Amino acid sequence: MRCLLDTHAFLWWIADDNRLSARARSVLSAGTNEVLFSAASAWEIAIMVGLGKAEVPTPFPEFLTSQLRVNAFEVLPVHLRHASAVAALPPHHGDPFDRMLVAQATQEGLTLVSGDAQIARYDVAVIW
Repeated sequence: MRCLLDTHAFLWWIADDNRLSARARSVLSAGTNEVLFSAASAWEIAIMVGLGKAEVPTPFPEFLTSQLRVNAFEVLPVHLRHASAVAALPPHHGDPFDRMLVAQATQEGLTLVSGDAQIARYDVAVIW
């Protein structure tokens, strides 16, 4: 399975947070799934860190690079086709980062790993 992590799923996975569902945990730990992490999520987390809404134990670029490597998550860049696809999405979600993740998952044929009920309203495969 090819899946894309929602930002909260990534953060909860690396923190071993019990808010991550058992099914999501199973998919991420299987070792047989291709797990992608969006550059949009990196941007979102960087903003959170910069505003003091999230903390990381080392400088953010080092922390992120280390977590992606340790977890064998592949980075999904934001391409023009992803950004353009956001325009066609229904307005179920107001968060621009989440809308980008939906567009990326749709464009790339990925399953989103997300517990966000608003994301589940889109025509996109979701695991939680």
